[in-house]
Amino acid sequence: MDFYNNTSFDGHEQVTFFHHKKSGLKAIIAIHNTNLGPALGGCRMWDYESDDEALVDVLRLSRGMSYKAALAGLKLGGGKSVIIGDAKAQKTPELFQAMGRCVDRMMGRYIIAEDVGTSPEDMVEINKMTDHVVGLPGDDNAASGDPSPVTAYGTFLGIKASVEHRLNRQDLSGLHIVVQGLGHVGMNLCRHLHEAGAKLTVTDINEEALETAKAEFGAEIVSPDAVYDVSADVYAPCALGGTINDDTLARLDVPVIAGAANNQLLELSHGDILKQRNILYAPDFIINAGGLINVYYEWMNANEGSDRYSRDDVFKHLDIIHENLKKTYQISDEQNVSTGLAAERLAETIFEPEIEDAGKRNTQAA
Repeated sequence: MDFYNNTSFDGHEQVTFFHHKKSGLKAIIAIHNTNLGPALGGCRMWDYESDDEALVDVLRLSRGMSYKAALAGLKLGGGKSVIIGDAKAQKTPELFQAMGRCVDRMMGRYIIAEDVGTSPEDMVEINKMTDHVVGLPGDDNAASGDPSPVTAYGTFLGIKASVEHRLNRQDLSGLHIVVQGLGHVGMNLCRHLHEAGAKLTVTDINEEALETAKAEFGAEIVSPDAVYDVSADVYAPCALGGTINDDTLARLDVPVIAGAANNQLLELSHGDILKQRNILYAPDFIINAGGLINVYYEWMNANEGSDRYSRDDVFKHLDIIHENLKKTYQISDEQNVSTGLAAERLAETIFEPEIEDAGKRNTQAA
């Protein structure tokens, strides 16, 4: 890959590759920006088809974390890591301990947490080798545990804000919402939506998760490919990124896209197309900030010498998601730009205030 001419590499401070033969670890840690504080971001374990695919993924994810932390009002920078491998077949304590040594070599510039394919229990193995880890299982007094419920609730608040802006509705009762992906976040989101009176259509490759959603929430099940053809009020992508692309854009029949997945737009230019079609898109790095906010409080309390982690403080902080979406939609309307670009401009004034021409640069890159 030609790194310096690749737009995904743009603006990154550091990208480090690790290989530990004995444990089988193949990993990449990407640090995008540390102007506001150390880079914090999850570790994704995925069976990538190529090393290039893994690299592009970690670069896009780490960049998004800079925007996410800045807009969430956190004293953090953006970073991410990936482990190349099958999370269902290749996990071992030795592999995650090796990853912990890799994180420790970053000397606090990168703080690791869980992500797709990893868990709080995996963070325990990493913690044996480094203190630069959050999302550890605990009793809610010192460790934050699984951030998924917080991410899901923040996404729920973001859906409400988006529906209010686009559909002029104060509630979700009777609205048809399509949820793509029923992992920890997607399933918790479905629970909130069901309790709010929404009608649900869901898809996933996990048959057991689908049956749970059908039994508990009365959800209609569709195949993973058919999800893009469902006519609904909201499409909520909660699986892997890139589901809004050249192939799916023409098929989507929804006025609102608001979900928890990272990097939902395959390209920034796809946000322009959504704008032209009058489809309101909630930028992923705003709406899914709940998980980062959650582990930030764990990290902040530990660094302040306190062992008291407060879920109440975390949930109060989630109100910023609604505020940021309102600001973003206002900028998008006033400047006639996509919501994604509006959100990036807003974030760049926070973590890179010296860049006066950030908006122009991003427009040219798109």
